[in-house]
Amino acid sequence: MSEFFKQLAIQRWDDHRYYHHSRLNQTLHLISAISFLVAYAFLFKDPAIAALIAWLISMTTRQSGHFFFEPLGYDEVNQATNAHKEDIKVGYNLRRKVVLLSIWAASPVLLLLDPTLFGLFEAHTSLMEFARHTGLIWLAIGVGGLVFRTVHLFFLKGVMAGLVWMTKILTDPFHDIMLYYKSPLALLRGEWIEPHSKAPHA
Repeated sequence: MSEFFKQLAIQRWDDHRYYHHSRLNQTLHLISAISFLVAYAFLFKDPAIAALIAWLISMTTRQSGHFFFEPLGYDEVNQATNAHKEDIKVGYNLRRKVVLLSIWAASPVLLLLDPTLFGLFEAHTSLMEFARHTGLIWLAIGVGGLVFRTVHLFFLKGVMAGLVWMTKILTDPFHDIMLYYKSPLALLRGEWIEPHSKAPHA
């Protein structure tokens, strides 16, 4: 069990040091983390609403931080090119995220083409019903994306690596709040890039 938590700490640190230099990205991750916790709270009460919150707020803020504000050039701190970091990324690198987000964005079109989605739903009769059906589709995409990459990692890096990554993803909202709660204040001070810090497990 100690090896599991050691690998979890390593994956968390690598994710932070390679992909969270920008204080603006960190602040967006803070917003994302808080809204993910709201989505978690709704998950068992109203899964459709939980998915709408998770995708429309949590994922859009999180991924926009990576795509638009995180430096993509040579990483002087870690002495690594962006291409190298993308190659060794355990979870979804930017290329894989584009595929996943494209599926997410295109999925409501299925409801327009077939409002019953091959008999899974009763045809929507209002915008709210359309939104709720879309939320359920997005929930399936989110769960499917998590399970697919976890099982994929079983074959690429071993079962423990896959389970560690899945645990990291599910607990990221709690961890991101701990890491980035000071980031908005840093932005107000004019600090756009976080100063280099030492690995907590080093």
